[in-house]
Amino acid sequence: MFTGSFSRALAAAWLAMLALAGCSAGAPLLPPLDDAAALQRDHQAFVDAMKPRGAGGARPVVAVLASNEGTEMTDLMLPYAVLQRADVADVRIVAPRAGQVDLFPALQVEGAQDFASFDRAHPAGADYVIVPAMMSDDAPEITGWLNRQAGQGARVIGVCSGARVVGQAGLLDGRRFAGHWYDRGTLLKRHPGSTHVPHRRYVVDRGVATTTGITASVPAMLALVEAIGGREKASAVAADLGAVSWSPAHDSTPFALDNGKRIDYLLDKAAFWRGERWAVEVRDGMDDVSLALATDAWERTGRVRVEAVSPSGPVRLRSGLVLTARPAGAGDVGAPRLPLSATLKPVPQLDRTLCEIAGRHGDARRDWVMLEMEYPAQQRAAACAG
Repeated sequence: MFTGSFSRALAAAWLAMLALAGCSAGAPLLPPLDDAAALQRDHQAFVDAMKPRGAGGARPVVAVLASNEGTEMTDLMLPYAVLQRADVADVRIVAPRAGQVDLFPALQVEGAQDFASFDRAHPAGADYVIVPAMMSDDAPEITGWLNRQAGQGARVIGVCSGARVVGQAGLLDGRRFAGHWYDRGTLLKRHPGSTHVPHRRYVVDRGVATTTGITASVPAMLALVEAIGGREKASAVAADLGAVSWSPAHDSTPFALDNGKRIDYLLDKAAFWRGERWAVEVRDGMDDVSLALATDAWERTGRVRVEAVSPSGPVRLRSGLVLTARPAGAGDVGAPRLPLSATLKPVPQLDRTLCEIAGRHGDARRDWVMLEMEYPAQQRAAACAG
């Protein structure tokens, strides 16, 4: 289990490795030349490919795959929370061991079901397996279980660098994929016959879907909700999240590292000890999506380390997910608090957080965060003006 500064060092090394991989991604991308018909076609292809196959109207089973030792926070928390809000499926977090899952860049959750107990409860397998980014993309127990689930007919959705895990399970060879921008070169080298598809937030090919960076889990999960529960259900969940659209439209061209930025980026990520410690006061019923997006963004500045605190210990978030929290102590008096609005919906909360990061650390730092999260700046200006 990763704890303390050792966990931070590993996370910094993991992010640095990803950045290096992205620098070898190949020639710069051309700007997108999409029309509305092409975007609608690709959106509908995803929805059609993800429609439930079960008979008799049974609720589909969704397994959100996790590594106990390190799973990307937003990649796990957001899909789980969005699907729970939609109430269109039975959703489980599944990991090699039952219990705690350490998240990066921050937080921990409880309640994972182990592979063996999930398999006993669902001998026909999951209907869908969602695969977040993990600290190790080639753990045999994880990739083996994922491969078996796909063999039983599960549709697989690799979120962000979860595409690496999907690939290590043998599910990207010969397929079209999206993936986070810094994984493109690595995935093309690893998987013969694979094809990277730029300018799409999500892509599906023969039952295996992949998304671009961290924030693509919002539109991808809304598209999955549409596939399972219909357009009206997806619209309602989108409104609850403050999401304007869940189209696959995406301009991939701004997301890259040139040689000058590469060195600054890696040095900055290695300096994990410079972050000031912030607390986020968590409580039962707190919005998972807002918490995950804001925490992820502040942590990725390289200047802030966030810990969850609560007077009562672990809390049950809005989705039902149990979040580990330490008791607040004397050292927390006067310590900085993660700024979260009680009135903003999750997507506007992220936009507001990016404005606050720019105000505290400058536009360049804000832009680094958006680069890592592969987040287009569609609403940021309005959020900063508010």
